Amino acid sequence: MLKRDLTPLEARVLAVLVEKESTVPDSYPLSANALTAGCNQKTARDPVMDVSEAEVLAAVEELKSLSLVNTVSGSRVVRYEHNFARAAGVPGAAAALLTQLMLRGPQTAAELRQNTERLHRFADVSSVEGFLDELAQREPPFAVKLPKAPGAREARWAHLLCGPVSSVEQASAAAVPRDEELALHKAELAALKAEVASLRQLVNRIAAELGITP
Repeated sequence: MLKRDLTPLEARVLAVLVEKESTVPDSYPLSANALTAGCNQKTARDPVMDVSEAEVLAAVEELKSLSLVNTVSGSRVVRYEHNFARAAGVPGAAAALLTQLMLRGPQTAAELRQNTERLHRFADVSSVEGFLDELAQREPPFAVKLPKAPGAREARWAHLLCGPVSSVEQASAAAVPRDEELALHKAELAALKAEVASLRQLVNRIAAELGITP
């Protein structure tokens, strides 16, 4: 169980350590430079961050006080490793899901299954949903199923390690399909207007040839 909510940067630092342990094992534990690069990575990140090494190290110190990160000794370069699953009291599969939610933001169970493949291979989407349900039923909960957005086939999940998901974020997530729907309606309206204009020109031409007023 975590002692307090994490800040967005603390969550990013922790998630990067978990991710890189599996994706670049030869470079793990990570140096401060590699950890900062992982936090500022432009791909597979939402939101994209631009933080300094000093900010990352400050977050590391906070995570160390929560027993979520350890310093690795015995090297000329100070390196850092995570202690996420043990400190949070979750199995590795659940830690993988939370990691991807911290790195990429809200996702559907199907998206999570795909994105966690290098961290943990789930047999099917149902097994992903099972772990998500367990995370949501914890006290306090670590994950929440967001209301299904209009037009969306599946609901998305979000982590709660940084506190409750704000109503602004939920509204923004729900607004995306509505914005797409509005754009589609505008395109259809523009096409209809163009068709009407073309027909009007045709009628005027025929009327002129016949010498009548349309």
